[in-house]
Amino acid sequence: MPNALDPDLRHALAERLRYYKELGIYDFYRRDKVNAAQATAQSEEAAIAGDVETESSLTPQPELREEMPPRRSAVAAVIPEESMFEMLTPKPEQGVADRVAALKLIRADLGDCTRCKLHKQGRKQIVFGVGNPRAELMFVGEGPGADEDAQGEPFVGRAGQLLNNMIRAMGLSREDVYIANVVKCRPPGNRTPERDECDTCSPFLMRQIGVIKPKVVVALGAVAAKNLLAINAPMAELRGRFYDFVPAGVRSSDTSSQAEPWQGAKLAVTYHPAFLLRDPRQKGEAWKDLQMVMKYLGLKPPEKTE
Repeated sequence: MPNALDPDLRHALAERLRYYKELGIYDFYRRDKVNAAQATAQSEEAAIAGDVETESSLTPQPELREEMPPRRSAVAAVIPEESMFEMLTPKPEQGVADRVAALKLIRADLGDCTRCKLHKQGRKQIVFGVGNPRAELMFVGEGPGADEDAQGEPFVGRAGQLLNNMIRAMGLSREDVYIANVVKCRPPGNRTPERDECDTCSPFLMRQIGVIKPKVVVALGAVAAKNLLAINAPMAELRGRFYDFVPAGVRSSDTSSQAEPWQGAKLAVTYHPAFLLRDPRQKGEAWKDLQMVMKYLGLKPPEKTE
C-alpha cells in the first residue's frame, strides 16, 4: 500500500495544481521512476549545451522579426507513489457537446485575465476569437493589434482586411472559418509576444482548437507556427508542407465521441498578412500555401465575374 503524502507536501501540490489550473493547464503525465535519473541527467546536459551560444545562433534572421529562441527540454519531477490525478479538476468544457457553449466556458475560464504582464501594459480588452465554431479551417495569428484591441475581434485592421481577401480567394467567407491568436491581449506597441506570454496564453488557444476540431489549422507567421509546432526554424523551412497536429494538453477523450471522432488536424504555415503588407512580393508564395490547403479541403476559388 502506498505511503500517505506528508500534509505539507500535499498542500504544496494542491497549491501548484491550482496555479496551473489558473493558467489553463489541466493535463499532467507521470513518467517511470526507472528512467527518471537518466532523463534528468540528459536534461541537465541539454541545459548546459543550450547555454553555449554559437556564432550561427547569434546570426539575425532577416526574413521575419518574430524569430523565437528554441524551447529547452524539461523533465517532470518524479511523482510520489500516491497518485495526484484525483486532485486534478477536469476542463470546464470537457463533455460539452455544444461547441458554442464549450467555447463560452473556455472564455469564462479565461476571465478578465491577469496571468501575465500584458494585462497591465495598456490592453483595453481580451480578444478571444471569432468565427464558425464548426469550421473546417482555422487561422491562428500571433496577437491583437490596436484595431483588434479596440473592437475585441481578431484581424479587423489592415492585416485583417488582407486576410479576408485571402479567405475569399479560397472560395470561403470570414464567417466560414475560425480566427484566433496565440495571445489574447495586445502587446504594447504591437511588439512580438514574449515567450512567457505565449506560454501562459497558448493553453487557452489549444483548448479552442480542441473544441472546434478543424480539419486544417493555418499558422500565420513565425510566432504562431513556432508556438503551435514547438519548433524553431525559419519560415522557408516551415512552409510548403503539412504537419500532423494535435493541440498540446488536449486528449482524444476530451475531443472525440462515437459520433464525432477527431484525431487532430493538418497544420500549414504561411506568412502573416501584416508581413505581406510590408513585403507584397511574398503574396504569391502565400497563395501557394493557401492553394495547398484548398486542395486538401476540396475548395475551389470563386468564378470571376465580368
